[in-house]
Amino acid sequence: MIKEQKLSPSAEARDMHELEAATGNLYLTTAIIAKRANQISQQIKEELTSKLSEFATDHDNLEEVHENREQIEISTYYEKMPKPTLLATKEFLDKKVYYRMPTDDEAEG
Repeated sequence: MIKEQKLSPSAEARDMHELEAATGNLYLTTAIIAKRANQISQQIKEELTSKLSEFATDHDNLEEVHENREQIEISTYYEKMPKPTLLATKEFLDKKVYYRMPTDDEAEG
């Protein structure tokens, strides 16, 4: 489960030199953050799907079509969460993201 973090759900300006400092290359930093954001996004999607699967029904009848309050609360919680890119950037700046560069032997295959 994704830990709830005290992080604003809106984007804020970042110092490009601070981002570049860890890798020495801003584009490499961006690629690392993007890959981590994809991982976070997958985790969130799996969590949400598993929680909402409890509400799935094989057939719809008129009573079940009405919105379920608990389902709405779950959906609202996930909508208010910071975006995966913001979470990944925060993790990267806090040095919580592990990455490594492949050696020449690994890259060739």
